[in-house]
Amino acid sequence: MRLRKSRKVPIRNRPSRKPARVRRATEKLGFQPEVIIFDVDGVLVDVRGSFHSTVLETVRFFTGQKVTRAQLHQWKNRSGFNDDWKLSTAWVRSLGGKQQYDEVKKKFVELYWGVNGKRGNVDYERWLLPRAALQRLAKRAELALFTGRVRTETDYTLDRLGLGGFFKQIVTAEDVAKPKPDPEGLLKILGGRDRAKAVYLGDNVDDAIAAAAAAIPFVGVLPQAAWARRERRALLTKHGALLVLRDVKEFEKRLPKE
Repeated sequence: MRLRKSRKVPIRNRPSRKPARVRRATEKLGFQPEVIIFDVDGVLVDVRGSFHSTVLETVRFFTGQKVTRAQLHQWKNRSGFNDDWKLSTAWVRSLGGKQQYDEVKKKFVELYWGVNGKRGNVDYERWLLPRAALQRLAKRAELALFTGRVRTETDYTLDRLGLGGFFKQIVTAEDVAKPKPDPEGLLKILGGRDRAKAVYLGDNVDDAIAAAAAAIPFVGVLPQAAWARRERRALLTKHGALLVLRDVKEFEKRLPKE
């Protein structure tokens, strides 16, 4: 029996074996923004050990039930839960807890900041964008922050690291009448300037919705585990994300060459 020789496919006709995600890694933003606005949690700061852990510990404290990070990301994939105090309260009540917002918030704050000499989860935060990268970006554009944090939380992180001077404007949850997904904070930062020349970097659905409502280009940043990233990436793309990065350090590489 003669073996049939396989037909060789000319190299020029062979389909590319390069994964789509590798090709996407070379995509550029397409314009040089004049204003770069960052969300804080999940973008500039790794909060898995701080805010995320505090949500889980708060819910467990009031319900006695084992809750997981996978469930936490399901909540965060829904609009309206950018505020971790609100999210924790809603989660507790969904599991049968009767506690009101103020009681849940009080416990959350104790766990986050620490109490009676006990170390708080805030100490487990990790800054993600190197100072040198901030310096380079600040030379190319005005840098600003629009965060769902309150002012005390924001200032503590920036002052501890000595990074507050890089951001010309900082808008927190206390600086707006309407929180995300309302675009008030983004519009306040721009102050009537051309929205198309700004960009907002965020990690959740409310960030994307706020950017779309403000008509500001949006870039997603999703450094989470692969299962969380796949689901939320689709949501951010659905709401208009131009790019979805695995790390905020990638952003500089996506800007046009100077």
